[in-house]
Amino acid sequence: MKKKIAIAMGGYSSEYRISINSGNMVYQHLSRELYEPYRVHILKGEWFMVADDDTPYPINKSNFTVRIQDKTISFDCVFNTIHGTPGENGLLQAYLELLGIPQTSCGYYQAALTFNKRDLISVLKPYGIKSATNFFLNKEDNLNPGEIVEKVGLPCFVKANRAGSSFGITKVKTKEELIPAAKTAFKEDDEAIIESFLDGTEVSVGVVTYKGEVIALPVTEIISENEFFDYEAKYLGKSQEITPARISEEQTKKVQDISILIYKKLKMKGLTRSEFIFHDGEPHFIEMNTTPGLSKASILPQQAAKAGISLQDLYGSAIEAALEE
Repeated sequence: MKKKIAIAMGGYSSEYRISINSGNMVYQHLSRELYEPYRVHILKGEWFMVADDDTPYPINKSNFTVRIQDKTISFDCVFNTIHGTPGENGLLQAYLELLGIPQTSCGYYQAALTFNKRDLISVLKPYGIKSATNFFLNKEDNLNPGEIVEKVGLPCFVKANRAGSSFGITKVKTKEELIPAAKTAFKEDDEAIIESFLDGTEVSVGVVTYKGEVIALPVTEIISENEFFDYEAKYLGKSQEITPARISEEQTKKVQDISILIYKKLKMKGLTRSEFIFHDGEPHFIEMNTTPGLSKASILPQQAAKAGISLQDLYGSAIEAALEE
């Protein structure tokens, strides 16, 4: 009997349109022989399932079911493609766990941890994971530009602490730009992280559980036409993404091994993507995405293709791993 799969997409953040693209990509590529997929839009105002004729049917939030005409549909598994809240910060995972419904991304604790950039860096530090020098700032704090520059230097990056990697981020080149940059970050979150600039090659490493085994996918090198890998670079084609990355075999193995170490130490599952910058020849960890983009423009599908893994197999394997737990 085919498993009924809800593909959760949308979310409450600025990246909801990108999430819908990712969800539709999964919907297109799931095997119809094994699965009966449903597109479920989870938006701030409403949750609903979208039928093939675009008719919306409300989701019953008390048990995550949908009623179509005279039939109530329960889901065997949720494929989580939501970027940002509530699908990447643990809220959706906790809700589904309470209902006893398996889902393809990491657990609620891991999601909350990885979504909080400064907490994640702190947890990984004891494992010898290198990162930029950073400064933590809350919205109610008095911002002292001189103190910040003394610690992290210039240029530096000001980021929203709990937000997608494409929004609420500014590259700051002068002390005077720090206050406006903080205001930009605080539009997305009431916490910010300020990081030293790392000069070097930026790479992205996909780590997934594929057919029961944790594997690292081919490494992607990111070259942004903009000052950094922002929304335009990531989603509007203003970057070059080269897979495999133009780094040595030794560097490739090192960054893949570190990515697998992070995945295992954090007890991750599903599809993930970690970002690094090779600074002074060493990979420095930037962040981890636990519901990475899965649209045509996204990095993880490119990496899977280079590894010889079809999207049907990649997505199907994520579902099977969730169902086996």
